[in-house]
Amino acid sequence: MNPPCGRCNKPVYPTEKINCLDKYWHKGCFSCEVCKMALSMNNYKGFEKKPYCTMHYPKTSFTIVTDTPENLRLKQQSLLNSQALYKEDFEKNKGKGFSVVVDTPEMQRLKKTQDQISNIKYHEEFEKSKTRSDAPPPENRQEQELQASNSERFNQPAGQMRPAVVSPPSGGKRYQALYSYVAAEADEVSLQEGDLVSDVEPIDEGWMFGCNQRTGKRGMLPANYVRPI
Repeated sequence: MNPPCGRCNKPVYPTEKINCLDKYWHKGCFSCEVCKMALSMNNYKGFEKKPYCTMHYPKTSFTIVTDTPENLRLKQQSLLNSQALYKEDFEKNKGKGFSVVVDTPEMQRLKKTQDQISNIKYHEEFEKSKTRSDAPPPENRQEQELQASNSERFNQPAGQMRPAVVSPPSGGKRYQALYSYVAAEADEVSLQEGDLVSDVEPIDEGWMFGCNQRTGKRGMLPANYVRPI
C-alpha cells in the first residue's frame, strides 16, 4: 500500500516518492509552505515537520511564559538568591583586608588575659593619679621642705643654724668635750676631745655658751659635743 503525501494526502508511488521530515511527498508537493517554491533535499529547511525555503524559514523568537503559581514561586526564589548573593558580596567587600578570627578556646584565653592586663594598667594609673591628687600644693611642699631642712640643720652636730650669740652670766656649769669640734664662725669656740668648758649656759636647743679652759676663748658650742661633769 502506498503512503499518503504530506501535503495533498494522495498516494505516493515509489517512482515519485520523497521521504523527508518523517513524511512522504510527491516531488511537486515538496515545496515551501509560504512561496510554494519547489524544493529538493539539498535546499530545504524544516520547521515543525514542514519544508521552507531559506528566505521564508521562520525566525526563532522567545516564548512568552505565563505567570503561573509555579513560575511566580521560581521568580521569587531567584530574587531571594540574588539578594543573598548581593549581601554576601557586600560583607566580603566590607571586611576586605581583615581576616576573620575563629573564636577558639585559645583565642578566648588570650582575650581574657588581655582584659586582665588592661584592668591592671587601669588600676595602676588610677593609683598614680590618686597619689598626685593627695600631694600638697607647691606652696605647702616648699614650706614643708623648709621646715624639714631647718630640723635637719638643728640636729646636725656641726655647721648647723643657731641663734645669735648672747653672753650668759658667769658661774655656769662645767662640761667636758666628747668630740673635737672646729669653729665654723667667729663667735664659736673650737674643742678637742677632753677639753673642759666652764661657765656653760644653754642658749637654745642644740647650742650652749661657754669658755674653753684650755684656750680661754668664750663662744658658742654644739650641745651634743659635750657632757656635764
